[in-house]
Amino acid sequence: MTTTVRRKTMERRPGVFTKAAVFTNAFYAFYDLHRPAYYAFAAARLPSEEARVAVSHLFSLVADNWATVVTERRPSAWAWEQHTQVIARRSGHPTTAIDDVCLLHHQLRLTIGQIAAMTGAETATVTALLAASDRETGGGSGRVRGPRPPCRS
Repeated sequence: MTTTVRRKTMERRPGVFTKAAVFTNAFYAFYDLHRPAYYAFAAARLPSEEARVAVSHLFSLVADNWATVVTERRPSAWAWEQHTQVIARRSGHPTTAIDDVCLLHHQLRLTIGQIAAMTGAETATVTALLAASDRETGGGSGRVRGPRPPCRS
């Protein structure tokens, strides 16, 4: 994977903290924080090997554009947009933000805060998308029912 190669080839000098080191460490923090959930999302939509390729492609793209990505108001929103586009292309099945949030919350069991952090959305937006999903699937009727209805997708 490109990021592993880059990590191994970076020169590290003990005790020297440069802007480049901070910049690079910020990328690895982003990678370490988001990769597991991005892979879980990809694996829910694609075969395992395709999911690995998609996530590897995404983080190579993020690394190549890191100088631009970090200038975004919400870098995770930029990465999430790229990720969902790659997944849609590879699966041949585009989804909506409602579909994605529903999968992340109900299938992958991420909290609203975790979803907001990984997608770059406001927590209110995530909450609204989940409410829209409930309305569409009948989950918001107020009636007590069995297991949660499946997400659209």
